[in-house]
Amino acid sequence: MFFRIILFIIGFFFMIYGNFYIFVYINLFSFGYTIIEYLEYIFTRYECYFSIIGIIFIILSVYIRRR
Repeated sequence: MFFRIILFIIGFFFMIYGNFYIFVYINLFSFGYTIIEYLEYIFTRYECYFSIIGIIFIILSVYIRRR
């Protein structure tokens, strides 16, 4: 049970960290970036992958079975 709570908390913070940078990079639209260029830029930044890792950790913490 303790492992699931820790995994959820770590996943939550990873997701917040990644989503923060995704929202910060929305300012690229004011410089004339298109949606495709924005997505290409997001997928090349490593800090945006923390959002995906956080979601995976949260899903694992919810669906992991007790022994």
